[in-house]
Amino acid sequence: MAKNFKDLSEQEILALAISLEETDARVYADFAAGLKTDYPTTAKIFEEMEAEEDEHRGKLIEEYRRRFGEHIPLIRREDVKGFVHRKPVWMTRPLGIKAVRRQAEIMETETRRFYERAAGKVSDASTRKLLGDLAEAERKHVTLAENLQHEYLTPEAEAQEEKAHRRLFVLQIVQPGLAGLMDGSVSTLAPVFAAAFATHSSHAAFVVGLAASVGAGISMAFAEAASDDGSLTGRGKPLLRGFVCGLMTTAGGIGHTLPYLIPEFRTATAIAVVIVAIELLVISWIRKRYMDTPFLRAAFQVIVGGVLVFLVGIWIGSS
Repeated sequence: MAKNFKDLSEQEILALAISLEETDARVYADFAAGLKTDYPTTAKIFEEMEAEEDEHRGKLIEEYRRRFGEHIPLIRREDVKGFVHRKPVWMTRPLGIKAVRRQAEIMETETRRFYERAAGKVSDASTRKLLGDLAEAERKHVTLAENLQHEYLTPEAEAQEEKAHRRLFVLQIVQPGLAGLMDGSVSTLAPVFAAAFATHSSHAAFVVGLAASVGAGISMAFAEAASDDGSLTGRGKPLLRGFVCGLMTTAGGIGHTLPYLIPEFRTATAIAVVIVAIELLVISWIRKRYMDTPFLRAAFQVIVGGVLVFLVGIWIGSS
């Protein structure tokens, strides 16, 4: 059971401080290791901050030895009430650079407040001074991070990290979303227009289109989420990818299904055809914008496939 901070002895406070510095240093090391491939400059910043935490731990160990001897009891932050729960770094890969920087700010604020409270609780003048100095050091860590950022994050480095961030965005969001949008926009054309031309009923076409869109969205969501866990490919969390892919699949099919809410069959079909053309052009633009595919080539590939499926739907529905 976790212990209240006010019930800790001075020996336990120093042991906890040593444990906190060791934990923070290891977290920064994990940040640096996780960011080194895609964000090498920011990784360097966290390596410098890790070195700072190791220095603090050394000072605390010296003070502990002076007062209490060689044995340092293992007291973890989880053993004391009031600390914020942290999700282990190894469970949150791939790391997002903005989330990491925000987490670092939270860590520094939490540790600073601990030292301020601890300094007010101890009676030994030397220990109180050390804890006060460390509280000030933690307060300055934000400035240190900013200074290191200016030192290491040159315009060229920022451009490289922005490029890496864009690559991760494409892998984790754009690719599954584009796959879903293409599948939803193209694969549902045949059932929607087959139902429309077979029945000449807007209601029947809408029901078939809605069922096909939602069904395809669920299927694609599960398929994408189960494809890989993202740990080796860097494609991000499978649940997020599955959600994005499923949502965009459904949206792709719903787009040309909604016009069949219009009772007049010919009017609904004409609007649906226009929306199909817009969908295919949007897909072509996304492929050009994020996949570096020339627009004319992307449009040709997407439109030819879409038109073939569209014609197959009309042919089957009219037969």
